[in-house]
Amino acid sequence: MNKMNNIEVIINNKRYTLRGYESEEYLQKVASYINNKHQEFKKQDFYKLLDSEMKGILMEINIADDYFKIRNQIKEIEIENESKGNEIFEIKHELISTQTKLEAAAKEIEALKKELYEAQKTNIRLETELMDKNKENK
Repeated sequence: MNKMNNIEVIINNKRYTLRGYESEEYLQKVASYINNKHQEFKKQDFYKLLDSEMKGILMEINIADDYFKIRNQIKEIEIENESKGNEIFEIKHELISTQTKLEAAAKEIEALKKELYEAQKTNIRLETELMDKNKENK
């Protein structure tokens, strides 16, 4: 089992201790993300006018928004990967089919070469016989 990690972080100019089984680097990334969100909002004039409850709600809504956007991106990527996986499967199938046809064509070419060679031998034999008959008839 992983050990529990404690890490001190600063979020929105306040010191907190985060505790979790995740690595210290991961916990620091989480804190940094939250702190960056606070910094983004502080740049907005309207944010300064909100009470602390509304600021918290706004923060939660924005984090949830980021979460759902990332989930949608992941789903889109998974769909795209599945589509590309199917496309790769079809291309591999086509490649195997083409290789099979190529092998069959190579065998047919080899058989035709043998047939041509035998036909040439027969042709030479017949020409030789014809020449011999012509010599005899003269």
